[in-house]
This record gives sequence, C-alpha cells and structure tokens, in this order.
Amino acid sequence: PAVKEEEAPKSAAKDTLVVADQYDATTLDPIRHNDYPSSRACAQIYDTLIFLNDDGSFRPGLAEKWEIVSDTAYKMFLRKGVKFHNGDELKAEDVKFSLERATTDLGAQIRTYSQDLESVEIVDDYTVIIHLKKVNFPFFASLAHSWGSIVNKKVVEAAGDDYGTVSGGAIGTGPFKFVSWNKGDRYTFERNDDFWGDPIQFKTLVVRSIPEPTARTVGLETGEVDIAYPITTNELKRVEESDSLELQRKPLASTTYMGFNTTKKPFDDPRVRHAFAAALDTVGTQAAVFRGVGKTPRTLIPSGIKYSIDAELPAHVQDVEQAKKLFAEAGVKTEGMKVQLWTNERKERVDMATIMQAQLAELGITAEIKVLEWGAYLQGLKEKTHDMFLLGWGLSVPDPDYAVAGLLETGAGTNYTFFSDAKLDELILKGRSTPDGDERAQTYKDMQLHINEMRPMIYLHNDESLVGVQKRVKGFTSSPFDVHSFRKVYFEE
Repeated sequence: PAVKEEEAPKSAAKDTLVVADQYDATTLDPIRHNDYPSSRACAQIYDTLIFLNDDGSFRPGLAEKWEIVSDTAYKMFLRKGVKFHNGDELKAEDVKFSLERATTDLGAQIRTYSQDLESVEIVDDYTVIIHLKKVNFPFFASLAHSWGSIVNKKVVEAAGDDYGTVSGGAIGTGPFKFVSWNKGDRYTFERNDDFWGDPIQFKTLVVRSIPEPTARTVGLETGEVDIAYPITTNELKRVEESDSLELQRKPLASTTYMGFNTTKKPFDDPRVRHAFAAALDTVGTQAAVFRGVGKTPRTLIPSGIKYSIDAELPAHVQDVEQAKKLFAEAGVKTEGMKVQLWTNERKERVDMATIMQAQLAELGITAEIKVLEWGAYLQGLKEKTHDMFLLGWGLSVPDPDYAVAGLLETGAGTNYTFFSDAKLDELILKGRSTPDGDERAQTYKDMQLHINEMRPMIYLHNDESLVGVQKRVKGFTSSPFDVHSFRKVYFEE
C-alpha cells in the first residue's frame, strides 16, 4: 500500500512510535500462532516468566528468581504487585492456566515447545513449580518464547474463542495495552502506565503492515515510519546512505527453505527430492536474490547455533545429469511434468521461486508459482494440498532442538512437509534429553547428516536481520531472535 502523508503528522511523532513490519499478526493469542509478526505483537502486550538476553542468557521477567529443583522441575518465584491491564493482580493461577492451556489442542502450533509440560503446581499465590513429563533441557529457555506469555485466566475464559482476535482484544502485564486492530493494515497499542518495569517513554505504539519493501523504506525517508523491518537487499544502500537513518544489521538464526509435501507422490520418494535438489543452483539463486546478504545453508541448524555442522559440509553444487539419473531411477518422467511451487508475497521468495522455475524448466518440468497472502498461505499449508513451498524458520530460542523439531518432528504443528521418520524422531528425543557436551554434539551431527540424506527440504538462505531506524529514535536495539522490543525507546528532541 502507498504511504499516505496525513497518517502520522510529524508533530505527533514525539509521543507515537510508528513501526512498519512486512506482515500483520495473525492473532494476539500467544499460543495460537507460531509466526514472527504475531510473536512481535504479543511481545508488546505480554510478559514471560524469564527474558532472553541477546547472548542467549536469561534475566528475570515475571519471575524475579527461580530454582532448578531437578532435571524435570523448576520452581518460579513471581513478582508481587504486578497488574494486568485491567487492574487484576497477577497470581500463580494465571501462570498455571497460561502454561497448561498451551498443552491443549489450542496450542497445536506451539506443541514443539509445550509438549513435555506435565503440570504447573501452585505452591502459593506467588510461587509455582513447573513439572515436565521427561527430561527436556531446551524447555527452560523456551519459557522466554511467545508461547510462555502469561495471560489473565479470568479474561481468557470469559472471551472464549474470541480471545486474541480483532473484536476480543488481548490483556497482559506488558508495557503496552491493546487499543485497536485494523486487520491487514495496523494495530495500535498504548502505554501501560501501571507497568511493573521501567516506565515507557512514549504514549502510543502503531505497527503497520507494509508488505511492499520500497514503501517501508519510503516511510522511513519521509519520517512517517520510525522503525522498519525487514529492509531488503534492494533498499539497503538507500538506508545506509541516508543522513537521517541508521541500519542495524546482524546475523539471524533463520533458514529459508523449499519444502516438499512428503505425503504426496512423487515427493514421498527421497530419490525424487534429491533429484530436485540436484536440478537447482541454490548457491547461485541465493547470490542473485540477496547479493551479499546472508548465505546458502548446508544444514538445517544455522551456523551460529551450537552443534551446527554447516562449516564442515561442502557447498551444494547443481548437477543436472545427476538429477536426470535420479528421476529416471525413481521412474519419474520430467518431460511434461507439472508441479506447484507455493510462496507467500515476500518479494525475495517470489524472486527465488522465479529463478528456480527457470532451472526446472531445463528438465522439462513446469513449475507453476502460486503466491498467497501470509494468513491464507499458512492456512493453505495446513491443508496438505501443496506440492512444494518456500518458507522461513527462525529460532526465537537459541538451541539446536528448536532448529529441527518444529519443522520435522512427526506431528509438529509447523511441519508443513508432513515428514515423519522414526530414526529422526528418535534422534530428536535423544538430543532433547541429553545435557550439553560431546554426546549431545554427536547426536546433532548424526541428525543433520540424516536429514540431508532424507532431503525433506532444500536449504536456500540463512538470513540477516536488517532494520532501518530513524536517527532521532534512541534506545532501540534490534533483536538477533527477530522479536523486537520497544521498551527502552525514546525520541531525541
């Protein structure tokens, strides 16, 4: 959409922070999504028991301290006097309700995080013990993810299915309160003056969804937008060379991939998946589209995450003859073959799909590109009708388990390849229940090699976080986990 002049007059900018994201949230219910725009919205409304520092260490959130009781039990001591946006005091029953709710069918999309939660025991109004069904070492860190947001039991129960929607709104203990949400355009939050943390320095937060990259940059240049993400490769120079803007650039633990629907013929055959991989020049495609930003991955666990073997593996090389041989072995005729390649409207993904479409055409394969709006895209993938699709997966929690499980564990809510492999499931469970050290490192090495052998997906891109910020905006640091906080932001007069 075009950026309209009158939407945010300069004079109002001092107490209104205007942020441009590329997509809108799908819900404000922290357990009914697993996408970044929704997590970013939830991070403004809610708090979690613990917060994650940029280096992966923890700091107190709604829990002022905690004790590791055993490998499967954590005792959390809550802050006293914390108020929800409606004035209710936060109590242990809200924590129990929030976390246990995530283990119900409502939390299908975040089951990767919540599946080993047994129960939350209330010791008193300000103390709980979180019990796990089995040892799960990454679990504690996941409490800092959006799924661990604490909701108000009374409010959520009263709202029912309406909670977290445009009409139902959302209530948390976080720095901003829900005001309004115009789906597909913007949501508006206002400062929570009863916030338990440091006071917020501006009154209103407006987050606009602007899918068109140039429009985000123009918004920054005209001063109508204060912070915008992501800045695309095409726009980088404009932001870097502007006197009024700064670019915050850091590596992201995220992987863009092309997945196969492994429940559909011929994609259920690993030889066919390897044939498609051999037919594609992924390194050349990444270089053409991203021009020096990020790199082509060699494994599913991004190189910045512990136990990644990305650096030890050779780069992917296109081999059309090998592709033909594998297709023939699998009994697949490529001449006249038609496949659908799905993507959402993100420009770089459409560009990658277009380049790969041409590469497949050399083998006589017609790839029809189907571009869908973000919400419809995620919904469509759940329905299992796609052939191949482009999607990204980022780690909000820096543990290798979360690089793999959400995408490939049998039954995971965001496993859109519908890949199900007993050996991989076994390795995932082993990795989760093994403390850090040589044995865990070996488990993840075996896992990465096994995934590459089975090839349920083709790796396309490890991204960087590229955020454009007005120089007059101070106190903002982009997050390496891509869920940005505006808690410390103020405007320079």
